[in-house]
Amino acid sequence: MSMDRQIWASLPIPSFVIAPDNRIDAMNPAAEGFLNASAKHVKGSPVWDMIAVDDPLEEAFERARESNTPLFVNDIDVGSGQRAPLKSSLQIAPLSGRAGYMLMMISPRELAGRMTQSHSVKSAAKSAIGMAEMLAHEIKNPLAGITGAAQLLSMNLNADELELTDLIVAESRRIVKLLEQVEQFGNLTEPVRKPVNLHDVLDRARRSALLGFGAQMKIIEDYDPSLPPALGDKDQLLQVVLNLLKNASEAAGEGGGTIRLHTYFEHSFRLRRADGSGQSLPLQIEVIDDGPGLPDHIRSVIFDPFVSGRENGTGLGLALVSKIISEHDGWISVDSTPGRTVFRISLSRAPAHQEEI
Repeated sequence: MSMDRQIWASLPIPSFVIAPDNRIDAMNPAAEGFLNASAKHVKGSPVWDMIAVDDPLEEAFERARESNTPLFVNDIDVGSGQRAPLKSSLQIAPLSGRAGYMLMMISPRELAGRMTQSHSVKSAAKSAIGMAEMLAHEIKNPLAGITGAAQLLSMNLNADELELTDLIVAESRRIVKLLEQVEQFGNLTEPVRKPVNLHDVLDRARRSALLGFGAQMKIIEDYDPSLPPALGDKDQLLQVVLNLLKNASEAAGEGGGTIRLHTYFEHSFRLRRADGSGQSLPLQIEVIDDGPGLPDHIRSVIFDPFVSGRENGTGLGLALVSKIISEHDGWISVDSTPGRTVFRISLSRAPAHQEEI
């Protein structure tokens, strides 16, 4: 492979070569992942049929071609028939040495935050674990004494006074339950990573949800049947999906709603770290609901510990989800608008020599 072809294949953002008739002449692997289609299938297709933007760009695109100058467009929604629009930047420039051909690169804003999010998740999780240990030691034991004392007092009280001791016992038990959730967050063991069939995990979570907290929900399976095994801890990944399903069910309320479990393969998806190294994360899981969406004021910090959109929420469910995915060297993101919230999980593939184990 020539150096030019190696560079083209290695570009981490979706890139297209557009012919003079505005048909796609070539695209790199990242673009195949963005469109969820092969270069062979897409070649020759009109570019504006394959790439949807929220502003008309045809005239500006033609002016850039005629004047032989680059065109830059920031903060524009770019999507395709296979995926929801992403807030992106577009870089368009004439292709050197080929008259009338244009190079177009799409930079989704979500790509820029992958590395920063991974580091912040681990830092926040470490701080929360320290808080969990302190809370368990300093609060849980005295609460047991308070509960016991209230129960002893209740043995010699009349009905009116019993109401007060019952309140003490009930509130103490509620706090203990909260502390147990905090302890669960802090005591999570390292994942034992083995080949995992993600569809088995999703099916177990779906059946469990429909029998319990998600009984009022309609859960749709939209799977890629060719998805290879992931490298992960099956029990911990099940916990992740259950938490996401529970959040979606609680957001929908008693009226219920619809959740779609979507899987697909995106071979160009990589998590890049500060040291320049990268981790391929081609296996994608999306948990999509039609609920009210996340409140604006917590959308950017939803994975931080003790951040919750519910009045009585602990703010640990999504922090735990993010911690587990981070420990799997994966990535999780959320895109939320009223009527459509998408939690997307990206995981690594099990090595080929392990897939058949």
